Order: sequence, then C-alpha cells, then structure tokens
Amino acid sequence: MKSAKNGRDGRTRIIEGALRRFSQDGVSATTLASLREESGVSVGSFYHHFASKEHVFGVLYSEIQNMYQQAFLEELFRHETAKGGIEAIVAMHMAWCGEHPERARILLSERPPRREEPGGPEVAESRRTFFRQVSDWWRPHMKEGVLRPVHPTMCYVLWLGPATEMCRLWFSGAHQPTEEEIKALCEAAWHSLRLT
Repeated sequence: MKSAKNGRDGRTRIIEGALRRFSQDGVSATTLASLREESGVSVGSFYHHFASKEHVFGVLYSEIQNMYQQAFLEELFRHETAKGGIEAIVAMHMAWCGEHPERARILLSERPPRREEPGGPEVAESRRTFFRQVSDWWRPHMKEGVLRPVHPTMCYVLWLGPATEMCRLWFSGAHQPTEEEIKALCEAAWHSLRLT
C-alpha cells in the first residue's frame, strides 16, 4: 500500500532510506531505529517488508550489485578488442561510481552477504553468472595470446583495484580524480592484464 504522503510504497521507502544510512554511516553503525526513522515507516510496516536490518542490506546489496554488473557487461560487450574492453571498463567503473556515489560506497566498502545470510544466495548466483559472462568475453582474447590467463580474484584486483582505491579517496573528499588520471588508470589496467 502506498503512502499518501509521498506516493511511494513502504518497501521502496525503506530501501531508499537504507541506501542513505548505509552509505553514510555503514551497515554496522546503522540501527533498525535509524532505518525506520530515515524511511518514515512504522514498526509494523517495516516488519511487513523485511525481517531485519540484515534482510534490508541483503536486498539492497543484491540490487546494487545487479545494477553495476549490468552496466559492466553492457559496456564490456560493446568492445571487440581486448584493449578497448579493458580500458572502457575502468572508465565505466569511475563514471558509474561518480553517478551513483551512495551505491558505490556500499558496493566498494561493505562485505557482501554470505551465502547463509539474507540476500546471500542471490548475490552468489548473480556473481557466478557475471563471472561466467566476463569469462566468455575474456577467453577468446586469452586464446589469441592477448590477455593473460588469470584467476577471477586477481583479474579484479589488477583490472579495477587502482580505480577502486581512487574512488575511495574521491568519496572521502581526499582527492577529485582528473580526466588525465582516469586515462592513466585505464592504461595501467591494460598493461597489467595484457600478455604481450
């Protein structure tokens, strides 16, 4: 049932409030009371939609991850060359984080829900599908001797680790990345992942 006050249903208001609170204070420091206050819902309305703060986080994290992965894959599969894809993803990562800073803070700073936690199975399945699709793009370039054979974890670290660290500095207010710096991050990722 939608609220006459703002036309948004309770679930949407809780998710939007959680996005603000989790990105600003972190999940561990956010209380259930502050989530309800931020979203403006009653105790009954909260429990109608979610069983706990952890449940809210699991749903929100899964939604954010899916949003990011969709943008990543759409950008990646636009590029036929290995260099074009590697560099474009770094630029897309920086742009996505700049356009969605609250979501990016959560995605980059919070531990994903574990398999036994709310949202964990969905997050794990989404990651499996995502990595399989990235591998489908990567494999031909690897077979052609252009990209290195690399474990998915190491691939992420080499591909987006420096860009992610730049985003953390950006979000903390310590440094605003320039276009030249973003270009340098794109080039560094390519040099880290190319075979020749």
